[in-house]
Amino acid sequence: MKKALRVLAAAVALSSLSSLASAEEVKIGFLVKQAEEPWFQTEWAFAEKAAQDKGFKLIKIAVPDGEKTLSAIDSLAANGAKGFVICPPDVSLGPAIVAKAKLNDMKVIAVDDRFVDAKGNFMEDVPYLGMAAFEVGQKQGAAMAAEAKKRGWDWKETYAVVNTFNELDTGKKRTDGSIKSLEEAGIPKDHILTAPLKTLDVPGSMDATNSALVKLPRGAKNLIIGGMNDNTVLGGVRATESAGFAAANVIGIGINGTDAIGELKKANSGFFGSMLPSPHIEGYKTAEMMYEWVTKGTEPPKYTAMDEVTLITRENFKEELTKIGLWK
Repeated sequence: MKKALRVLAAAVALSSLSSLASAEEVKIGFLVKQAEEPWFQTEWAFAEKAAQDKGFKLIKIAVPDGEKTLSAIDSLAANGAKGFVICPPDVSLGPAIVAKAKLNDMKVIAVDDRFVDAKGNFMEDVPYLGMAAFEVGQKQGAAMAAEAKKRGWDWKETYAVVNTFNELDTGKKRTDGSIKSLEEAGIPKDHILTAPLKTLDVPGSMDATNSALVKLPRGAKNLIIGGMNDNTVLGGVRATESAGFAAANVIGIGINGTDAIGELKKANSGFFGSMLPSPHIEGYKTAEMMYEWVTKGTEPPKYTAMDEVTLITRENFKEELTKIGLWK
């Protein structure tokens, strides 16, 4: 009887420990605005890897609009999540997201897109991990200048058109960085034309570039096309095609990589490449930071700048995209 009681007590103890471990399972949310996009699929995949390495449960939710975002936070709270990482569908939702998180006693980290307040200012009190805009822009400009030198272009015959969108702080920093690198490479300042964008799409950048091309002197033989992302450069390249510039006399390098895949599949285009950021690092890092925060109280830095980018071109884009799961 005593032996049976000891066995029963041990079983009860083990059951209690198991229940306690289950009750204490750490749950973390990862919310993204466009779950169908390869970029966010990769972030999720590497956040899952962090969950496996660290031993927590990752709850992935797509939040394409404001209503679904706030609903998702309530859902996470109901499921016992202690915090979440989010790339919001609209950065102006920042105050509402933070208020909802506080109401549910949850921690929040923003990734990719930084929250802004009602006045349009960055919410610097919310931990954020994203691209170091100016530094990435510098690398873009340096890569375009390096390719021009490789082709033996004479700066006297070379002009740059940089499509700008200064209303967006991130966009301005990227193009400012790019222009700085072009100047440092030796391109005369009066050979660098800026073209303000009205919209951040291909048609908008075509219009902006066209407005700059008519200002070029007859001696302009070679063109460098820059912009804050892939689409603003793609549109610029389209404009050069319409203006009669051969692909060999155009160098366009975008930023993001994922929007340039179709163009890089083409055998001949003035779109030379794109600066590919690191969604795999961002997914893993933010999930890990949140885990450390909710389990150890280690609050993340208010701003973690990511300047790790890889130049992808026709020669290496399949290989580089395959490495991080963006090539299907």
